Amino acid sequence: MASPSFSRINGLIAAPFTPFSPDYSLNLDVVPKIAEHLVRQNVAGAFVGGSTGEWASLTLEERKALAVAWRKAASRDFSLIVHVGHNTLEVCRELASHAEQLGVRGIAALMPSYFRPPTIKAAVEFCREIAAAAPRTPFYYYHIPDMTGVNFPMEALLPEISRRVPSFAGIKFTHSDLLDYGLTLADAAGRFEVFFGRDEVLLSGLALGATSAVGSTYNYAANLYHRIMKAHAAGRNEEARQHQIYVQRLVRLIIRHGSFAAGKAMMAFEGVDCGPVRPPLVQMDSKSLRLLKDELLALDFFREAGVLNVSS
Repeated sequence: MASPSFSRINGLIAAPFTPFSPDYSLNLDVVPKIAEHLVRQNVAGAFVGGSTGEWASLTLEERKALAVAWRKAASRDFSLIVHVGHNTLEVCRELASHAEQLGVRGIAALMPSYFRPPTIKAAVEFCREIAAAAPRTPFYYYHIPDMTGVNFPMEALLPEISRRVPSFAGIKFTHSDLLDYGLTLADAAGRFEVFFGRDEVLLSGLALGATSAVGSTYNYAANLYHRIMKAHAAGRNEEARQHQIYVQRLVRLIIRHGSFAAGKAMMAFEGVDCGPVRPPLVQMDSKSLRLLKDELLALDFFREAGVLNVSS
């Protein structure tokens, strides 16, 4: 079958949080609010059900329901990429087929993290089987070795996967190996997308040629990254560097307060309550929330990010 055609995505793609109720059940009524929030921040799309979306803590049916909710909430010109990765191939295939029926922009899959593919050939074959379940939908390889432990060079994987997977469209590159990123992007040569996946060093990705990026902090701080991209495009290098340093201080702060739990708190501060994180992740208590907000105020985050109304 011929490879599906697709238009490139330029700009920021948010990796949205999965909203839960206080009892940890899905709260899909919040999805339209998240989608509206991202559109207001000029985000180009959403990478649904990835790491930020706590995919590994969701059941198969919950992941399907989440994809349906996003398809209903997002306009057709808002690019949706649905993560369909899992340790079980048949689950991946079921999720891929379901996503294709919804008519999403693309699907993506990370590699199994328990029985890991031992070779690039094995990884590509796993991807080929997933993509075959959704042959009309662009397929993206989700490279996140810090979580999966699968760390083949993408420069080496690219020619093999582009040859073996007809619907292959690109890579979500969530790793700090800038050498591999740069070479992979160069070899992609505009034929495939290589989404940059490290928010805290976006400027480095832009310097290497990135035109699109996927990240969790784009949910609540997209305006800060738009500044980096605008300054870089205009050749204002020192300005871009100073904006990136500010973002790095923000990211360090978020990590110190618990990454995903802190990210959901940030969304609540901006008026979109995504609820708690699911165990084994740990929710922030009231004292921690107060401290986080105080530190954000000290960083002048809400003004810098253009947040007009800050929730308590």
